[in-house]
Amino acid sequence: MKYDFASIEKKWQKKWLEEKPFTAVTGDKTREKFFGLIEFPYPSGQGLHVGHARPFTAMDIICRKKRMQGYNVLFPIGYDAFGLPTENYAVQHHIHPAKVTHDNIENFRKQLHMLGYSFDWDREVNTTDPSYYKWTQWIFLQMFKKGLAYKASMPVNWCTSCKIVLANEEVVDGVCERCGGQVIRKEKSQWMLAITKYADRLIDDLDDLDFIERVKIQQKNWIGRSEGTEVDFTATNGDKLTVYTTRCDTLFGVTYMVISPEHPYLQQWKDQIKNWDAVAAYIEEAAHKSDFERGELNKEKTGVRLEGIEAVNPASGKHVPLFVSDYVLMGYGTGIVMGVPGHDQRDWEFATKFGLPIVEVVKGGDVTREAFTLKDDTGIMVNSGFLDGLTVKEAIPTMKKWVTEQGIGRPKTNFKLRDWVFSRQRYWGEPIPLVNCPKCGWVPLPEDQLPLLLPEVDSYEVTDTGESPLSKMTDWVNTTCPKCGGPAQRETDTMPQWAGSSWYFLRYMDPHNDKEFASKEALDYWSPVDWYNGGMEHTTLHLLYSRFWHKFLYDIGAVPTKEPYAKRTSHGMILGEGGEKMSKSRGNVVNPNDIVDQYGADTMRLYIMFIGDFEKAATWSNDAVKGSKRFLDRVWNLAENASDSYDVTPANEAIIHKTIKKVTEDVDSLKMNTAIAAMMTMVNELSANGCTRGDLKYLILLLNPFAPHITEELWENLGFAAQTGKMCCQAEWPVADESKTVASTVEMAVQVNGKLKGTISMPTDSEEKAVVDAALAVEKVQKATEGMQIVKTILVKNRLVNLIVKPAK
Repeated sequence: MKYDFASIEKKWQKKWLEEKPFTAVTGDKTREKFFGLIEFPYPSGQGLHVGHARPFTAMDIICRKKRMQGYNVLFPIGYDAFGLPTENYAVQHHIHPAKVTHDNIENFRKQLHMLGYSFDWDREVNTTDPSYYKWTQWIFLQMFKKGLAYKASMPVNWCTSCKIVLANEEVVDGVCERCGGQVIRKEKSQWMLAITKYADRLIDDLDDLDFIERVKIQQKNWIGRSEGTEVDFTATNGDKLTVYTTRCDTLFGVTYMVISPEHPYLQQWKDQIKNWDAVAAYIEEAAHKSDFERGELNKEKTGVRLEGIEAVNPASGKHVPLFVSDYVLMGYGTGIVMGVPGHDQRDWEFATKFGLPIVEVVKGGDVTREAFTLKDDTGIMVNSGFLDGLTVKEAIPTMKKWVTEQGIGRPKTNFKLRDWVFSRQRYWGEPIPLVNCPKCGWVPLPEDQLPLLLPEVDSYEVTDTGESPLSKMTDWVNTTCPKCGGPAQRETDTMPQWAGSSWYFLRYMDPHNDKEFASKEALDYWSPVDWYNGGMEHTTLHLLYSRFWHKFLYDIGAVPTKEPYAKRTSHGMILGEGGEKMSKSRGNVVNPNDIVDQYGADTMRLYIMFIGDFEKAATWSNDAVKGSKRFLDRVWNLAENASDSYDVTPANEAIIHKTIKKVTEDVDSLKMNTAIAAMMTMVNELSANGCTRGDLKYLILLLNPFAPHITEELWENLGFAAQTGKMCCQAEWPVADESKTVASTVEMAVQVNGKLKGTISMPTDSEEKAVVDAALAVEKVQKATEGMQIVKTILVKNRLVNLIVKPAK
C-alpha cells in the first residue's frame, strides 16, 4: 500500500493537539528538566520559510528525543510581533498593524502545525498582547528607577526610508537592516538604555557559557573592550583636547589631530575658525553618511584643516594641525583622535593625502612606504626622548606612568559598545509608560496602571516630520502627572522591536501569570534555558540585549540566574538552488507549503536536516528532496513486509545497536545529517537480512523525532501503541548495548595458499584453532589439503583464514 502522507499527517497533528503529549509541567521533580528554545519568528507577512524551518526542526528533534529519554521538556513558541517588520508590511499594504499581526500569526500557526512541531501550545506568547507587554513596560520602569533608562539628545542613525531611529546594531553595511534604505546621522532626543554599564560582565561571563566560539568572538568584538590611556592635549585657544589611545608610547609621533564633525567644540569655535564656511559644508556632508560608511578602513580619506586653531603635543611641546574628518565618530571614545602616521595605516594614508609630517618613533619598518604597526619586542623606540631604546611593551606602561604623574593622562578601559537607542518614532510598539510634567520632569506611571495600552488610531503611518503618529492623539497624550496631579503629557515614542524579545524566554516559564512576569517557583525550576538555537545575525542584537536585560533582572533579585542561556548554537543559512541567498527579488525562495503539499511534512523535515552540516550554509535542491521521500517510502514498504514476530533477529542486532549509538550521539552534537545517513544504512541492512516487527521497533523510535507522522502511524499499525498504551513520541528512547554493536557471527573467507576455497560462519573474535578446525571441515578445503602439510596459518580476525600448505613428506 502506498504511503499516504497527507491523511496520516493530518490525523496525527489533530491527535497531538487534542491529547497534548508535549505539555511541560512546572515543578516535576521526578524527571530532569530540559528547556529548549528557538528565536521568535517575525509574523510580518512572509510566513514561515525554509530558513525558519531548519532551526525549528533541529530543536524539535532535540526536544522530542529528550522527552523520550525521560526529561520534562519545555519547548515553547511565540511571536515577536511589534516593531518594524510588521509595521513596514502594514504600511506597504495599507492594513492596520493589529490586523496584520493577527492574520499573520494565524498563518504562521498553521504552518507550524503543518510541520508537526512538538511545541507546548499552552505556553504560546505574543509580544503585542497587553498581558505580555504589561511586563515589558514593568521591566522598563525598573530600569528607569535604577537610572539605566535616560533621555539624551545625540546624533543617531536615521533611516530615510522608514523615517525612524536605528540602533547601531540595526545598521548593516551602511543601510537599514530592515528596508535597505539610506541611513544618515541626525540629532534627536532619544530614550537610551545604559547597556554600557554591563559591558564588562557581558564579556567576562561568556567564559562560563557553552556557546559556540564564533558567537563568543562576535559578542566580544562588538563590545570591543580595550585597555588604554586618556591623554589631554591642549588647543592653542586653551581648550582641553582629550583623546583615548591604546598606544600612548607613540605620543612623540603625533603630527596632527582630528575632531569629529559632531563635536560641540566646532560650534563653540565658529568665530575662531578662519575657514568656517568650508568646515560647515563638510559637517553637513558628513551628516548624510552612516557610521558604517564613515568607519570603513579602505574608504578615501577626507577632511578640512581648521585654520586659526592648532593643538599642542604634550610630549614634544610642538604645535600640530587640527582637522575635522568624518572617520572620527562622536559616539566612540572622546570624539577626538591623535594622528600617528608612522605607526597607524589609516593615519599614514591621511597624512600622505594632506602632506603632513610622518615621524618614526618605533624602529623596524620603512615609514616612508607604509606605517610600521608591530608592537612586540621587535619594535624599539626612537625619536621619543626618555623612551628611546625601550621596546614597545616596555614603553607603553612607562609613558602611561609619565602622563599620569604629569597630570595630563589616566589609565582608561574603553568599549566600542554604545548605549542602546531605545525609542522609536513609530506607532507599532510598546508605549513607554512615562509622562513629562513641566514641574516634576519625567515621571513613571504607577505600576497598578500597567499596561499602558496602545491607543486605536486611524493613521498609523510615519509622519513627514519624523514624530510618532501617537503625537497627533492629543486626547491620549494629554494626561495628569501621577506625582503632583498637574497637567502632563505622555511620551509618544514607542519601544523598539527588540524590547519584547529581550525577555520572552522568561514568560514561557509562566505565560498566564497576571501578578508577575513569572513566579519564583517557575523561574527556579526552569532557569536557565538549557539549549538555545538561533541565527548568527542576532548575535549583536537579540542575544546581546537579552543577556543585558536578564543581568539587570538578576541584579534586582527578579530572576535566579545571572545568565539566561546555558548553551547557544547557531545554524547555517539555506541558499537557493544556484547557491545564492534566498530572496523574493531573485525568485528563489522556497515555500515549505509547496514541499509539504507535494512530498509531505516528514519529507520536508528530513531533507532540511539531511541537506548538510547544520552549522554551515547549504544549497537547496528540489531533486534531492525526492531522495528523502524515497527513503520514507522504503521505510513504509519495509514495515508492510516485516514478519509478525516481535523478537529481534540475531543477524540485525549489530546494525540496530550501532544505529542507536550513532543517532543518539549525533542528535546531541547537531549532526542530524549523519544521524539520518546511519538510519538509511540500517534500512539497507534490514532489507537485505529481512526483518521482524521487533527489529523495526528500533528504527521507528530513532526516526520518530525526524519524521514523527509516519513513525506514529507505523507504531500504531505494527501493534506497539496497543502493547504500550503510548504514542511513539511517549515511548522510551532506546539505549545501545555496546556488546551488541559487533555482530555475534561473521562470515570468513577460507583460502589455501591464497586461493579462495569457501566461507565459514564463525562467532565473532573466534580463536585461531577454532577457525582452522572449521575451515578444514569445508569440502573444497579438504580436497585442497589432502596429502598436504599445513606449515603456516594466516588469520585476519573476523575476515579470513589462509592455510599455507606443502606436500607431506
